Amino acid sequence: MAATNATTEAAAGQSKFPPFQSEYYPSQLVWLVLTFVLLYALMARLALPRIGAILAERSKRIADDIAAAQRLKERSDAAHAAYEKALGDARARAQGIANATREQQAAAAEETNKRLEAKLHERLAAAEQSIAATRAAAMGNVGTIAAEGAAAIVERLIGKAPAAAALGKAGKS
Repeated sequence: MAATNATTEAAAGQSKFPPFQSEYYPSQLVWLVLTFVLLYALMARLALPRIGAILAERSKRIADDIAAAQRLKERSDAAHAAYEKALGDARARAQGIANATREQQAAAAEETNKRLEAKLHERLAAAEQSIAATRAAAMGNVGTIAAEGAAAIVERLIGKAPAAAALGKAGKS
């Protein structure tokens, strides 16, 4: 069978894969060394400096971004501290204003209470005087009313009115 049946089969006497034949080793090694040296030179002269520059630029950019973030954080912390201080000052001022207002209102309420209390005492004194006058008038009329009542009782009991002189003596005793 001299003809091949498939593309992977070789004719009798030939090896199936030429790179594994020992007669091709020296040329393969020469090309391997040439290719390696050429690729190494290309990588060392062109690709690696570009990659190194890109990595250095990225590293610098990252360092700059971290430094900027740190500066912004410090500014933010300073602004937060200023805000807290301003808030504390505002609270202290508000507390002072509230205390002053409370004291003013308490003083005004005390003044109003004193004024109203004085008016009530005046009214109470006037009412007591009015009551005393009414009581004195009533007590002055008690004798007359008692005499009239006694005259009415005596008249009812004995059937005739007593003499005015007798009623005057009874009212005084």
